[in-house]
Amino acid sequence: MSKVSKKSLIATAIVGVLAIAGSNIAAADALTDLQKAEAKIFKQSKKSQDKINSIYEQTQDLLGEYRNTVDEADVLRGYNDHVQRMVDDQKANVISLQRQIDGIDKIKQGVVPLMYKMIDALESFIELDVPMNIERRKERVANLRSTMEDSNVTVSEQFRLVLEAYEIEAGYGTIFDAYQGEIDLGDRKLTADFVHMGRVAFVAQSLDAKHSWLWNNDTRAWVELDDEYLKPITDAVRMARKQLPADLTKLPVFAAGAK
Repeated sequence: MSKVSKKSLIATAIVGVLAIAGSNIAAADALTDLQKAEAKIFKQSKKSQDKINSIYEQTQDLLGEYRNTVDEADVLRGYNDHVQRMVDDQKANVISLQRQIDGIDKIKQGVVPLMYKMIDALESFIELDVPMNIERRKERVANLRSTMEDSNVTVSEQFRLVLEAYEIEAGYGTIFDAYQGEIDLGDRKLTADFVHMGRVAFVAQSLDAKHSWLWNNDTRAWVELDDEYLKPITDAVRMARKQLPADLTKLPVFAAGAK
């Protein structure tokens, strides 16, 4: 083995040291570059993750809005179905009403002649009935005839008035009433107090309470009564006017079939 000078050994050592040092420097630079690259990659990765997070959040928001929209659509669909059913029902009602309207003329054709017959029958009944409140009842019939000729009064209102008149006439058979009016005795007329208990008894008394009469519906005339009926009729008049408490009283009546 050849001998090497100390100088050569030192130079070699220096070269070796430099080589090692250069190797360490190169490694350090590579590490730095690697760290920078990793930092850059990390930074880019963070940006990407932020974007992903943002997209995810937007997706969740859109998903929530979609679900709300779907829910609202379901609600609106249900409401629309409800409204449609109401519209269908209203259409059916309109059709039904139209049919009824179309039939009104036919109904009028039957009702109007019927009302005239009812008024004629009512007038005849009043003429044959016990004549309590006779003037008022005749006036009611005259008003009905006038109403039938009034174009401003509907057929339904005319019919109501006719039925009302019949109800009033029926009521005369049950009420206990007194009023003042004029009595026609044939040879004279005078003011008197009238009282009737339904259609059973219809009597009159002069205002001085000295004369009293009973209506005979068969002869269509007044029959003068005996004095024994003066006080009972006076009491009946006062009871009908609420001037005396209701109590038993004696009123004359015609027996069935009596003339």
